Amino acid sequence: MKLSEIKIILSKVEAVNFYTENGEMVPEHLHVTEVGIISKDFIDCGGKVRHEKVANFQLWNADDYEHRLKAGKLLSIISLSEKALGMEDLEIEVEYQTGTIGKYDLDFDGTNFRLLSKKTACLASEECGVEDTPKKEMIDLAASTKSCIPGGGCC
Repeated sequence: MKLSEIKIILSKVEAVNFYTENGEMVPEHLHVTEVGIISKDFIDCGGKVRHEKVANFQLWNADDYEHRLKAGKLLSIISLSEKALGMEDLEIEVEYQTGTIGKYDLDFDGTNFRLLSKKTACLASEECGVEDTPKKEMIDLAASTKSCIPGGGCC
């Protein structure tokens, strides 16, 4: 989700709620403690120089259980960040701490914001010889009514 998209959503909703892909709600008393720009310059495993830039939101929970972040307040934080930092219409990356600090992509389901797990990938698969090969279907032997016999396809 880009900054322009979240601004449209926030102009139409009152509540700002987040949940993770496994359905766990981020506590309602969350704070957005940072809105910023993260730039990353790097070389991939194929030797290509790359540059990434994202808008970063950091979510944090304190012991102030009565706190509720309203859509208008988050809009004003974003607006201030755009002016002060010269932010472009960047993709949003969300930092949120569960067991450790996680980085998430952001989606909206029509009511709540969903934190989508980010995945690593080889950016130079053609250089490394790692091609996207179709995955073979795994058979769940515990749930299968098929018995594992020689030539049965399960071994």
